[in-house]
Amino acid sequence: MTTLGVILAGGLSRRMGGGDKPLRGLAGRTLLDRVVHRFGPQCPAGLILNANGDPARFGAFPGAIVPDGVLGHPGPLAGILAALEHARAHHPAVVEVASVTGDAPFLPDDLVARLAAARRRSGAPIAVASSGGRQHFTVALWSVSLVDDLRAALIERDERRVGAYLGRHGAVPVDWPIEPIDPFLNINTPEDLDLATALLARIAEG
Repeated sequence: MTTLGVILAGGLSRRMGGGDKPLRGLAGRTLLDRVVHRFGPQCPAGLILNANGDPARFGAFPGAIVPDGVLGHPGPLAGILAALEHARAHHPAVVEVASVTGDAPFLPDDLVARLAAARRRSGAPIAVASSGGRQHFTVALWSVSLVDDLRAALIERDERRVGAYLGRHGAVPVDWPIEPIDPFLNINTPEDLDLATALLARIAEG
């Protein structure tokens, strides 16, 4: 099936001191560039970036910049909704949207393929990545058919918890090993950035 990818970069990055976390550098490349490199080839319909504010700061990004359509920074579900609405309006052949965060530089190369296979086997509208006994709610594959329900959840019911939304729709988890590196390690703090730098050095040495 044709898949559109969305990189979620609409957060406020408070634990990193604010600013655009995906534009932080990691071993000579931005986090966003590393995510695009690993995620882009898995999405035949291309990539979009969910980000708010002036899109010019992401001028090097290879796809459309799509802001939240819901005011008040309601969280990641607003970015998912923006992506689903963009897919429905501009990519009529797309039936599912894969989402990742813009601060996860070690994403697996088989992410979309495995999520799609699990979603089809289960018949669930959402498949979600898991590792180390934890689901990564914003690393998931979403049926575009959810768009109206998700808009109602955010606008009419004020539902903002991603995990609760996944649970209500019976999202199927897909597990990845965490050795030698958890592929869903995301950079939330300066200490996380130091850890990622060390992990990259270890990979290079191996």
